[in-house]
Amino acid sequence: MHHREQGLRARASHRVHSVLGYSGVVVRKTTAGLAATALFSWVLAGCGGPVAEPAEHDVVIRHATIVDVETGELRPSQTMAIDGSVITSIEEDDAGEEWVGRIEVDATGRYAMPGLWDMHVHIEGADLVEDNLLLFPVYLAHGVTTVRDMASDLGEQVLEWRDEIHEGRLVGPRIFTAGRKIEGINSIWKDDLEVATEAEMVAMMDRLDAYEVDLVKVTENTLGAELFLATVREGRKRGYRVSGHVPYDATVEDVATSGLSSIEHASHMIRLGNADERDIASSISRGDMSRSDALAHYTSGFDPDQARRGYAMLAENDVFVTPTLIGGYQMAYLDENDHEADAFRSYLTEAFMSPYAARAERVASRTPDEWRMAKENYQRIAAQLPRLWEAGVTILGGSDSAPIAAFVYPGLALHEELQLFQEAGLTPLQALQSVTIHGARFLNQTDASGTLAVDQRADIVLLRSNPLEDIAATLSIDAVVSAGRVFDRTELDTMLDDAARGARALDASRAESDGREYAQPDRLR
Repeated sequence: MHHREQGLRARASHRVHSVLGYSGVVVRKTTAGLAATALFSWVLAGCGGPVAEPAEHDVVIRHATIVDVETGELRPSQTMAIDGSVITSIEEDDAGEEWVGRIEVDATGRYAMPGLWDMHVHIEGADLVEDNLLLFPVYLAHGVTTVRDMASDLGEQVLEWRDEIHEGRLVGPRIFTAGRKIEGINSIWKDDLEVATEAEMVAMMDRLDAYEVDLVKVTENTLGAELFLATVREGRKRGYRVSGHVPYDATVEDVATSGLSSIEHASHMIRLGNADERDIASSISRGDMSRSDALAHYTSGFDPDQARRGYAMLAENDVFVTPTLIGGYQMAYLDENDHEADAFRSYLTEAFMSPYAARAERVASRTPDEWRMAKENYQRIAAQLPRLWEAGVTILGGSDSAPIAAFVYPGLALHEELQLFQEAGLTPLQALQSVTIHGARFLNQTDASGTLAVDQRADIVLLRSNPLEDIAATLSIDAVVSAGRVFDRTELDTMLDDAARGARALDASRAESDGREYAQPDRLR
């Protein structure tokens, strides 16, 4: 395991530039080609030949091998036509030979898969508005065409960005957002919607209605089980998907049967492996046991067979699980990995990364035994993924990237999450499904997105390598199509360069306003 951990980190440190810095797919505009083809058809007509002119489309992608994320099949020699933001035709190359695109993409030797869905991000930081904007093109450059924002102190701003991207006024991944999360009084989260009574909760739900959020997020820092479960039921009554954590004073079954749509973070699954979970929850509710003591009981008393029965219960209640392994991995293996040279840091401002140091310092004082236990705990959680899948639980791929999530880099971290899924025992196809069709299913978008098919949204990633052989191939990106707009490798590299320059400019501007002399860090030279 040790060598694999080093390999994952080493690849992450250089691949942003080595993998993304490649140009292979040929993209060309064809205004002149349309005129020439029309002339050819006219000449043939005069000779008694065919008279039908070829179909004209906004974009035509030729000679691609389509990755079918539903069946795991590869369909070689495919030509796709795109009009507006929708895939309008897919045929064998010969059948699509007469199509003409205003933009033509030669995808010979390339694998076409749906754009990736990061189903757990936090676009946050009231003082990081510009910093977050810089990262929208970075998501696209990493093939992430859709994100599920899980609420933050930028709730209203994110809702505006969601609409601007939808209307084509802002370049970035499509956003589905919870706006602001519902919590208890005096929680640790900034600017959440805090409630103490069911009446206050209903009023806050009315506020989310007015925001026109895409889902509801509820967490348990200071929100007791009774009001937590009432919030879940109210959200479902109003037609929302409701996502959240699991309160310590409730059981996983309690939240599942109350209607919680997804449990965020696979660490909660360990509780299902303890037959005494309900007694432990009751002890916490009475104040007889601390949360840390409860966690120790869950860990020491974990029984895989008991857990499997719990996973079957989740599947029966159609509860999705978003594991978010990468954050736990980064903290468990921080003693082995030096992130100072991570290439991705060039896209992040110093302000965005400022919380990283505090999180790293909290674990730096671990003893050797504590580091060992942290790694064992991570591995125990990761090992549940194939067991969840076998039980029929739908897994969502999400990074939990946020300014407070140290070294969980927006865009890149989702690819690292997929590699951890594969390392935990999921197949490459299963990992791909977690970030394509499963996201679409959760957000009730399967009629319009999540696969490459006619009438589906034209979110497409062209890869140099086959992701069904090794999920790391998702980083071999040659081109990205987002809502029908084509970004070739040159444009993606320009977007990344612009993000790096923007981060430097923000750092310099802030340093100047603070009256400090600005020195460009080594990572940006």
